Amino acid sequence: MALAGVVVAGCGGGAREGGQGPGAGPHPQAARSGRVSVVYETGTVGPQERQVVTLIRKSRVLERTADWVNRALTLPHDMVVKVTADVPRGVTDAVTQPDGRTIYVPPSFLAEIEKAFADVVKTVERPAPLAASQYNTDELTVLSTEFIFGHEMGHALQRQFLLANLGLEEDAADGFASFYTVNEVGPGPSLAAAVLFDEIARKEGRPTLEGMSSDHPVTQQRAYNFLCYLYGSDPEKYRRSLVDSGYLPKTRAPLCPQSWAMLDYGWWTQLQPHFSSAFKAEGDGKQKKAHARLVAETRELAKRIDEIRSSQ
Repeated sequence: MALAGVVVAGCGGGAREGGQGPGAGPHPQAARSGRVSVVYETGTVGPQERQVVTLIRKSRVLERTADWVNRALTLPHDMVVKVTADVPRGVTDAVTQPDGRTIYVPPSFLAEIEKAFADVVKTVERPAPLAASQYNTDELTVLSTEFIFGHEMGHALQRQFLLANLGLEEDAADGFASFYTVNEVGPGPSLAAAVLFDEIARKEGRPTLEGMSSDHPVTQQRAYNFLCYLYGSDPEKYRRSLVDSGYLPKTRAPLCPQSWAMLDYGWWTQLQPHFSSAFKAEGDGKQKKAHARLVAETRELAKRIDEIRSSQ
């Protein structure tokens, strides 16, 4: 056990050497909230993965998400995010344990993302929504990792809070990634994730029985969902770069403002009972604003639904 090689990046503080992060035992006291910690187990990282792990660590995208959860929510249990090759049997991608207390991010998984983008920037013309300064391997790797980690955090929150779910958990986790990154970070993570998933779908080729029967949505559809939520969050801002450019199909775009409003209100409402005392006033205001927008977007959609249906 190479405990000396473990680097813990405590959210809201600097990195430190030491063992594993906080324990995952239950803490029923209302005054004590669980905390999210990000752990880099450097002793498990292979030579070919060190560069990408260093890239992600320096970017602090994992810590940024964890910091938001620590600030906004009261978790029932501590949560440890481990960037490590020491993962449960069969794990190759980023995964969340069933109790929502541990998220594993294998270095080899980060290296695969980096490799995919190294190919993309050489072979795929830059999509209009992405700035030229973002269209490089490092920037795309960081941005997409932030979105993917948002997906895993969505799983963890659903499992720790035992949230009600009206569909596939994978859809809900994707939704949290969009909800968090669009509201707190900006368009970059959604755009980079869409590029990555588009590339994965291209390499997958025609859908297989295994792919269609998976608990994950079809890869290409997920990419369009990311873009739809982003566009719906601010149609005026993103119409030219997403819709007029052809990146988001014009048949889907009219439905996206209401889709985003429903997602945004849904997540604020699900999380509202778990707001921290410091965040409650701000969070309640965001939930109320999201509700008003959902009402307005639903009314607007009702006015245009016949026109939209006839154009599809």
